[in-house]
Amino acid sequence: MEDRLAELLERFELRARVFQAGPLCHSAHFDEADGLGYLHVQRGGSLRVESPDHPPLLIDEPSLFFYMNPTSHRLRPQGRDVELVCASIEFGQGLCHPLARALPEVVLIRLRNMPTLDMSLRVLFHEAAERHCGRQAALDRLSEVVFIQVLRDLMDRQRLRVGLLAGLADTRLARAINAMHAEPARAWSLEDLAATAGMSRARFAIRFREVVGRTPGSYLSEWRLGLAQSLLRQGKPVQLVSDVVGYGSASALSRAFRAQVGLSPTEWVKQDTEG
Repeated sequence: MEDRLAELLERFELRARVFQAGPLCHSAHFDEADGLGYLHVQRGGSLRVESPDHPPLLIDEPSLFFYMNPTSHRLRPQGRDVELVCASIEFGQGLCHPLARALPEVVLIRLRNMPTLDMSLRVLFHEAAERHCGRQAALDRLSEVVFIQVLRDLMDRQRLRVGLLAGLADTRLARAINAMHAEPARAWSLEDLAATAGMSRARFAIRFREVVGRTPGSYLSEWRLGLAQSLLRQGKPVQLVSDVVGYGSASALSRAFRAQVGLSPTEWVKQDTEG
């Protein structure tokens, strides 16, 4: 089977940093201004999660929840037996990332409903309880593995009805989405994408909009712009980036950038670096 997450993980760097591993004795607050996503894995105890962006959550069984986008939230332990591993997540933060735009404010999964995570979480909490050399690096990498497994499960079990992962869960739409991911510079027409998906032009357009939540053309533009931002952040020159993502010229990329971001590529890079 084609790896439907390969291009996302290759084009946008995933980095996790574990900062909490063990009992949570006091409330912890996370600020949207940090510009980070957060992954929390609760092994035991009862926890109240508060945020201005969603109703309060009372989590009283082993669970995993994450914020893909920067979101202010507070964790309030309801007792002394709350055990958590918490990590900050950077996965194309600050970019036009199609996955970030497609996920709800918070994703909550009861671990009993995701048995495929059991082995990875056992290793994660075992490492958290020890003080071996390389512990921090091991915890960070294990958290990245857990996050990828969660994305895989959300997609494979079709837990989300709309968005990029929902589109990748649809076998036919996934062919077209993967093709756009792999060849962003190609002059994709609606007919080309429909043929790649093995569908009629009209049916493909309707189905794509229903499942992904935007038109194929809009999604392709978003993917190109997000990829352009990722490459610019790596220090690639504007002309090279414009060729790679399919804008053809630096001026065309600049027009698209200004229309979507409000800045030229050079201005955006400067702002991104200073931020």
